[in-house]
Amino acid sequence: MHVAVLGAGIVGLATAWQLRRRGFDVTVIDRAAPGAGASGGNGSQLSYSYVQPLADPSIWKQLPKLLLSPSSPLKLRPQLDPLQWRWGLAFLAACNARTSRETTARLLALAAESRTAFDTMRGELEPDCDFSATGKLVLHASTTSLDGARRQLELQQQMGSVQRLVTPDECIAIEPALAGYRSQMAGAIYTPSECAADCLKLCVALEAALRTRGVRFVLDCEVHGFERAGNRVTAVRTADGDLEAHAFVMALGTASHRLGRELGAYLPVYPLKGYSITVDVEPDPAAAPRVSVTDSARKVVFARIGSRLRVAGMAELVGHDASIPATRIQTLAAATRAVFPQTGPATDLHAWTGMRPATPTGVPIVGRLKQAPANVLFNTGHGALGFTLAFGSAERLAQALAETGQ
Repeated sequence: MHVAVLGAGIVGLATAWQLRRRGFDVTVIDRAAPGAGASGGNGSQLSYSYVQPLADPSIWKQLPKLLLSPSSPLKLRPQLDPLQWRWGLAFLAACNARTSRETTARLLALAAESRTAFDTMRGELEPDCDFSATGKLVLHASTTSLDGARRQLELQQQMGSVQRLVTPDECIAIEPALAGYRSQMAGAIYTPSECAADCLKLCVALEAALRTRGVRFVLDCEVHGFERAGNRVTAVRTADGDLEAHAFVMALGTASHRLGRELGAYLPVYPLKGYSITVDVEPDPAAAPRVSVTDSARKVVFARIGSRLRVAGMAELVGHDASIPATRIQTLAAATRAVFPQTGPATDLHAWTGMRPATPTGVPIVGRLKQAPANVLFNTGHGALGFTLAFGSAERLAQALAETGQ
């Protein structure tokens, strides 16, 4: 059975990997190189046990700042875009305690499956992707913030996560590079099992491995639409001509909404714009963290990938705007200096932006949709957890396709 996977980000490549392991013939199609979109410069953290949804009751108190403050790490700029308004209203409707609890449970279950599938892939492929399993600290600057984090910790513990609340001194014992930031911490949530890796390097390794296993790649090729016969898609229309297959998987990130609409399906996927910088660090243990760190006040994450430090953050609902404002990069650089002053001046920040495909709740769309043709499956809408959830959602999709055989 021939399956065409549309999209060569980490989700599409993980899908191709799982499908090929199950014996499917696979073709991967993308308008750019593998990992060139939202996967390329992401936060690098694999947050299998700490998955607090963005749609949270606390958003209501933050709403004036989201709409008005130019410096807010979360930014909403209303536009004449019906999708943005529809998505935004659904997002606000999801900002309640019940939905947040349900979303947390669903994401933790998928993340656990993803950890297992990711570890299996690493055991088979042994990719060069700067993988580490040194844990994660989520820092909180105030007792009020820490109290909110404690409630999320207790919820996640009930669902099987192993993590604990730690004092500022315990933070420094876990990660000595935080010593200069002690006065800014009220405490943190420590999850010892969390991991990190370079997503782009993994995408490159997966492409090479898939090619050796017979997977065909059609790259630098835009997807324009579909050919249909009744309730099935017979081919995908591309800039290089039609490509036929028995089944199609849409893993096109934020482009999934437009193409899904052509198939008669509404996909509530909207770009959640983020930024990152990547700086070289000295080998001195005090210079940069080994443990992954999230600064909850700044909405910035720090992840060590080899001899580099990835610093990522921001969440903007501003449409498909690929510009990189200097102020956003300066904010990330300033955060790095504030939290880890020993890193020293960076000569090249390797500034990046990406459009993370987000659903209002944060739960990705995996599998078939009733409105869409029977032989089209979807794997999109992972938001800021694309790297974390990629192999779990790919395993679910591959299993669904294997069970139905169509």
